[in-house]
Amino acid sequence: MINIESIHHVSLSVTDLQKAKHFYGTLLGFRELERPNFDFPGAWYQVGNQQLHLIVQKDSSTLRTEHTINSKDGHFAIRVKDYYETLNFLKVLGIEITEKPNSTSGFAQIFCMDPDFNLIEFNVDQEDLVKI
Repeated sequence: MINIESIHHVSLSVTDLQKAKHFYGTLLGFRELERPNFDFPGAWYQVGNQQLHLIVQKDSSTLRTEHTINSKDGHFAIRVKDYYETLNFLKVLGIEITEKPNSTSGFAQIFCMDPDFNLIEFNVDQEDLVKI
């Protein structure tokens, strides 16, 4: 048996480190971490108690064949404190989103993509959804 504590990090391949760092660090405001001196470029970010690791691969692509948001595609999810605050934040930034406040999953969900079309979900429990 594996005695699991938590997910430590998610790694994503990106093709343009500057675009990815702008999206995750500047736009989304993730805190960049010191990264070991690997022999390949990338960046690490703190996301709550977990980390996001970006690895540059110029010829990389996601498993996704569409460049539109499809919540059934592979993605990683970030739990947020306030659905509407997150929704408004992403809209102000002009980031394309798909809203699913009444998802069958039981989560109020917001989906978006990074510059390499990696899919990201932001969510709260529907029972915690503050009504506006």
